[in-house]
Amino acid sequence: MKEFERKQLLERANREAATIGADIPDVIDVQGEEVELRDFVFEIKRRDTVPEGEKERVETAKRNLRRERLQRLQKIEDNEVSFEEGEKLVESIIGIDRALNALEQLRPKDLEQEEKMQEAADKKRWMNFLKQALGRDDASSKRRGGRP
Repeated sequence: MKEFERKQLLERANREAATIGADIPDVIDVQGEEVELRDFVFEIKRRDTVPEGEKERVETAKRNLRRERLQRLQKIEDNEVSFEEGEKLVESIIGIDRALNALEQLRPKDLEQEEKMQEAADKKRWMNFLKQALGRDDASSKRRGGRP
């Protein structure tokens, strides 16, 4: 492969917006094991959050996908493949990136619970502030002789 072709492939593989409109591959060979990537991502994504029992499985999948991405990119960088093979590798790298993006957007279950608790505490603080600002705080209204 010519140098400009190699650079073109590398640029495409590392482009920030490359995953826009890209599909997650149905099946991909990751670390020598065939993985039904699309089904896995959609199965996990349907839940919106990562259940406690699935957290390790998702983290392992993300690590393996990152490793596989780097290995495929390295083949292009080291000029070990033809331009046609490089194009196929770039497409698979973009598919891996798309899957990683989807998995990275998931929140662990415990973070969701923490977020709900934080939101409840924020609402409580806001209501207390409004009561005080409007003079409807029970303690302050009793001191001024107002109605509770």
